Amino acid sequence: MQPLRQRKLFFYNPTRWYRYQTFPSFLFSQMAEKLNKPVVDEAAEVKRRGRRGSGSVTLRDVAKLAGVAPITASRALNSPSAVSPQVLERVQDAVRRTGYVPNMLAGGLASSKSRLVAAVVPTIAGPVFQESVHSLTEALAEHGYQLMLGQSGYRNSREDALLDAIIGRRPDGVVLTGIMRSADGRRRLLASGIPVVETWDLTATPIDMLVGFSHENIGIAVAEYLHERGCKRVASINGNDDRAVRRHNAFAQTALRLGMAAPGATAIPAHVVQAPTTLASGREGLSRLLEDGKEIDAVFCSSDMLALGVLTEAQARGIEVPQQLAVCGFGDLGFARDLHPALTTVRIDGTAIGQLAARFIMDRAEGRAVEQPIRDIGFSIVRRDSA
Repeated sequence: MQPLRQRKLFFYNPTRWYRYQTFPSFLFSQMAEKLNKPVVDEAAEVKRRGRRGSGSVTLRDVAKLAGVAPITASRALNSPSAVSPQVLERVQDAVRRTGYVPNMLAGGLASSKSRLVAAVVPTIAGPVFQESVHSLTEALAEHGYQLMLGQSGYRNSREDALLDAIIGRRPDGVVLTGIMRSADGRRRLLASGIPVVETWDLTATPIDMLVGFSHENIGIAVAEYLHERGCKRVASINGNDDRAVRRHNAFAQTALRLGMAAPGATAIPAHVVQAPTTLASGREGLSRLLEDGKEIDAVFCSSDMLALGVLTEAQARGIEVPQQLAVCGFGDLGFARDLHPALTTVRIDGTAIGQLAARFIMDRAEGRAVEQPIRDIGFSIVRRDSA
């Protein structure tokens, strides 16, 4: 038997220096491989395992990387205030490094909560609902809920189809713009057991909860305001959606009662446009009223966009506002105060609507009682130069 061949070894390892140690040759390669093994990026390794296996990083992987139990990692993601700041930072760092995204469907099945709230608006093109949607989103996000936004249009058939898709996903709550007029829609929402908040309207019989105001009262208040300002012959330009029509009807009836129409008239001049309303439809509306030969000295518009169109058309025709024509809008959009003349309009507190709706949904989803489930937030007429 021949003697083992000896070799001297000199190499660097991050933790030790080994100088001129003598090893048998057959151990040389094993020792070198062990001591010079590269540092493993655990996060990258987790990702590679995910790709080779199920294709996704799991909560268990995140917990291991953060050095905590899976239940602690879950608590840090779902209820951050329930863990220490140090633990939260470690879990969040592990999430960032691995790219982990929680499986909300699995979590929802386990806890009966999706932490998802659905909101339905008639249109995302019109700016009038943006304040409410932004406020709702922010209030929900502060408590770990996310918002899913759906556009229903102004036809009940589309709203019913959208509701079916939303209910099938079992969100923790549904926020509707306006009152649910469809009997089928009401039945489906009631049967689902999902908390519902109807907004931007008022009724004594909501499906569940409500945050809104009276469109009829707005129409009455605007007519009375213009009457106090000395207007004698009023008109209206409004969209064909239900809420705008009800504002117009109340405005027209009050104007007739106050004698703000031509002698013997049974209606005030009005022009109806397609919703969602635009600047162009406002210009067209004033043109039609003037072409009909009606003598008018004030116009109530169902949106600020319509009022902007009326102001533009009046300027193009050399009509002085408010000396010859007073103009009032609805919504108090961001541009209203910056117009020349600044626009008189009806202000709705969209921020309050969003915050209250979020609070109602979260209280119900988390088993807390909701005090005053019907809230009338009211409105205000913002007096500016146009009227």
